[in-house]
Amino acid sequence: MGVAGSGKTTVGQELAASLGWSFRDADDFHPPENVAKMSAGIPLNDRDRAPWLAAIRSHIEALLNRGESGIVTCSALKERYRDVLTRGLSQVKLVHLAGDFDLVLGRMNARQDHFMKPEMLRSQFEALEKPAGALTVDIARPPAAIAGEIRAKLGLDPAGSRVRSTS
Repeated sequence: MGVAGSGKTTVGQELAASLGWSFRDADDFHPPENVAKMSAGIPLNDRDRAPWLAAIRSHIEALLNRGESGIVTCSALKERYRDVLTRGLSQVKLVHLAGDFDLVLGRMNARQDHFMKPEMLRSQFEALEKPAGALTVDIARPPAAIAGEIRAKLGLDPAGSRVRSTS
Protein backbone atom coordinates (compact mmCIF):
# COMPACT_ATOMS: atom_id res chain seq x y z
CA MET A 1 0.00 0.00 0.00
CA GLY A 2 1.04 3.60 -0.49
CA VAL A 3 0.50 6.66 -2.63
CA ALA A 4 0.61 6.51 -6.41
CA GLY A 5 4.18 6.30 -7.66
CA SER A 6 5.52 4.72 -4.46
CA GLY A 7 6.52 1.56 -6.33
CA LYS A 8 3.67 -0.74 -5.35
CA THR A 9 3.55 -2.50 -8.71
CA THR A 10 7.32 -2.77 -9.21
CA VAL A 11 8.05 -3.91 -5.66
CA GLY A 12 4.97 -6.15 -5.59
CA GLN A 13 6.02 -7.90 -8.79
CA GLU A 14 9.58 -8.30 -7.50
CA LEU A 15 8.35 -9.71 -4.19
CA ALA A 16 5.84 -12.06 -5.84
CA ALA A 17 8.47 -13.37 -8.27
CA SER A 18 10.99 -13.97 -5.48
CA LEU A 19 8.43 -15.92 -3.46
CA GLY A 20 6.74 -17.75 -6.33
CA TRP A 21 3.40 -16.13 -5.42
CA SER A 22 0.69 -14.65 -7.62
CA PHE A 23 0.54 -10.90 -8.16
CA ARG A 24 -2.39 -8.58 -8.83
CA ASP A 25 -2.33 -4.82 -9.13
CA ALA A 26 -5.31 -2.96 -7.68
CA ASP A 27 -5.44 -0.79 -10.80
CA ASP A 28 -6.77 -3.86 -12.61
CA PHE A 29 -9.84 -3.89 -10.35
CA HIS A 30 -10.99 -0.33 -11.16
CA PRO A 31 -14.20 -0.06 -13.14
CA PRO A 32 -13.82 1.94 -16.41
CA GLU A 33 -15.60 4.94 -14.85
CA ASN A 34 -12.87 5.25 -12.21
CA VAL A 35 -10.10 5.09 -14.79
CA ALA A 36 -11.86 7.77 -16.86
CA LYS A 37 -12.18 10.04 -13.83
CA MET A 38 -8.54 9.68 -12.82
CA SER A 39 -7.41 10.09 -16.46
CA ALA A 40 -9.24 13.42 -16.43
CA GLY A 41 -7.39 14.44 -13.25
CA ILE A 42 -10.46 14.02 -11.02
CA PRO A 43 -9.80 12.32 -7.67
CA LEU A 44 -12.04 9.41 -6.74
CA ASN A 45 -14.56 9.73 -3.93
CA ASP A 46 -15.61 6.99 -1.50
CA ARG A 47 -18.59 6.03 -3.66
CA ASP A 48 -16.19 5.46 -6.57
CA ARG A 49 -13.89 3.38 -4.39
CA ALA A 50 -16.53 1.08 -2.87
CA PRO A 51 -16.87 -1.41 -5.78
CA TRP A 52 -13.12 -1.28 -6.38
CA LEU A 53 -12.32 -2.16 -2.76
CA ALA A 54 -15.01 -4.87 -2.76
CA ALA A 55 -13.46 -6.47 -5.87
CA ILE A 56 -10.00 -6.47 -4.28
CA ARG A 57 -11.41 -7.96 -1.07
CA SER A 58 -13.12 -10.71 -3.09
CA HIS A 59 -9.82 -11.52 -4.79
CA ILE A 60 -8.00 -11.73 -1.44
CA GLU A 61 -10.71 -13.98 -0.01
CA ALA A 62 -10.55 -16.24 -3.08
CA LEU A 63 -6.78 -16.62 -2.64
CA LEU A 64 -7.18 -17.49 1.02
CA ASN A 65 -10.04 -19.91 0.35
CA ARG A 66 -7.81 -21.77 -2.12
CA GLY A 67 -4.95 -21.81 0.40
CA GLU A 68 -2.79 -19.71 -1.89
CA SER A 69 -0.38 -16.91 -1.11
CA GLY A 70 -0.27 -13.75 -3.17
CA ILE A 71 0.65 -10.11 -3.41
CA VAL A 72 -2.07 -7.53 -4.05
CA THR A 73 -1.15 -3.88 -4.40
CA CYS A 74 -3.56 -1.14 -3.40
CA SER A 75 -3.17 2.48 -2.36
CA ALA A 76 -5.40 1.83 0.69
CA LEU A 77 -4.71 5.36 1.90
CA LYS A 78 -7.30 5.46 4.67
CA GLU A 79 -7.87 3.16 7.62
CA ARG A 80 -11.46 2.53 6.55
CA TYR A 81 -10.26 1.28 3.16
CA ARG A 82 -7.73 -1.03 4.78
CA ASP A 83 -10.50 -2.26 7.07
CA VAL A 84 -12.65 -3.19 4.06
CA LEU A 85 -9.72 -5.11 2.60
CA THR A 86 -8.47 -6.92 5.69
CA ARG A 87 -11.14 -7.08 8.43
CA GLY A 88 -11.20 -10.60 9.84
CA LEU A 89 -8.33 -11.77 7.65
CA SER A 90 -5.49 -12.20 10.12
CA GLN A 91 -3.33 -13.88 7.47
CA VAL A 92 -3.10 -10.64 5.47
CA LYS A 93 -0.06 -8.48 6.20
CA LEU A 94 0.10 -4.84 5.15
CA VAL A 95 3.29 -3.26 3.86
CA HIS A 96 3.37 0.53 3.56
CA LEU A 97 5.77 1.77 0.88
CA ALA A 98 6.69 5.22 2.14
CA GLY A 99 8.72 8.02 0.62
CA ASP A 100 8.81 11.78 0.48
CA PHE A 101 6.73 13.84 -1.92
CA ASP A 102 9.60 14.97 -4.18
CA LEU A 103 10.92 11.43 -4.68
CA VAL A 104 7.47 10.10 -5.57
CA LEU A 105 6.67 13.07 -7.81
CA GLY A 106 9.90 12.51 -9.73
CA ARG A 107 8.95 8.89 -10.29
CA MET A 108 5.45 9.83 -11.43
CA ASN A 109 6.78 12.41 -13.86
CA ALA A 110 9.01 9.72 -15.41
CA ARG A 111 6.09 7.32 -16.01
CA GLN A 112 4.53 7.03 -19.43
CA ASP A 113 0.85 6.47 -20.21
CA HIS A 114 -0.46 5.95 -16.68
CA PHE A 115 -3.97 7.16 -15.87
CA MET A 116 -2.95 8.56 -12.47
CA LYS A 117 -1.72 12.08 -13.10
CA PRO A 118 1.17 13.65 -11.13
CA GLU A 119 -1.08 16.64 -10.36
CA MET A 120 -3.17 14.34 -8.15
CA LEU A 121 -0.25 13.27 -5.95
CA ARG A 122 -0.66 16.07 -3.40
CA SER A 123 -4.21 14.92 -2.65
CA GLN A 124 -2.93 11.38 -2.06
CA PHE A 125 -0.35 12.57 0.46
CA GLU A 126 -3.04 14.66 2.18
CA ALA A 127 -5.45 11.69 2.30
CA LEU A 128 -2.86 9.19 3.57
CA GLU A 129 -3.54 7.95 7.10
CA LYS A 130 -0.36 6.22 8.19
CA PRO A 131 -1.23 2.62 8.96
CA ALA A 132 -0.84 1.31 12.49
CA GLY A 133 0.50 -2.21 12.56
CA ALA A 134 1.81 -2.25 8.99
CA LEU A 135 5.41 -2.83 8.06
CA THR A 136 6.63 0.55 6.77
CA VAL A 137 9.47 0.43 4.25
CA ASP A 138 11.46 3.35 2.80
CA ILE A 139 11.18 3.39 -1.01
CA ALA A 140 14.44 5.26 -1.69
CA ARG A 141 16.29 2.02 -2.48
CA PRO A 142 16.09 -0.29 -5.51
CA PRO A 143 13.02 -2.58 -5.74
CA ALA A 144 15.03 -5.77 -5.14
CA ALA A 145 16.42 -4.34 -1.89
CA ILE A 146 12.95 -3.28 -0.76
CA ALA A 147 11.54 -6.72 -1.56
CA GLY A 148 14.43 -8.31 0.37
CA GLU A 149 13.69 -6.14 3.39
CA ILE A 150 10.01 -7.08 3.27
CA ARG A 151 10.83 -10.80 3.07
CA ALA A 152 13.28 -10.51 5.97
CA LYS A 153 11.04 -8.45 8.24
CA LEU A 154 7.96 -10.61 7.60
CA GLY A 155 9.93 -13.86 7.84
CA LEU A 156 8.98 -14.92 4.32
CA ASP A 157 10.88 -17.84 2.88
CA PRO A 158 11.59 -17.43 -0.83
CA ALA A 159 11.19 -21.21 -1.13
CA GLY A 160 7.45 -21.00 -0.42
CA SER A 161 6.29 -19.72 2.96
CA ARG A 162 2.59 -20.12 3.79
CA VAL A 163 2.32 -16.53 5.08
CA ARG A 164 0.05 -14.34 2.95
CA SER A 165 1.00 -10.76 2.23
CA THR A 166 -0.59 -7.68 0.74
CA SER A 167 1.66 -4.76 -0.17
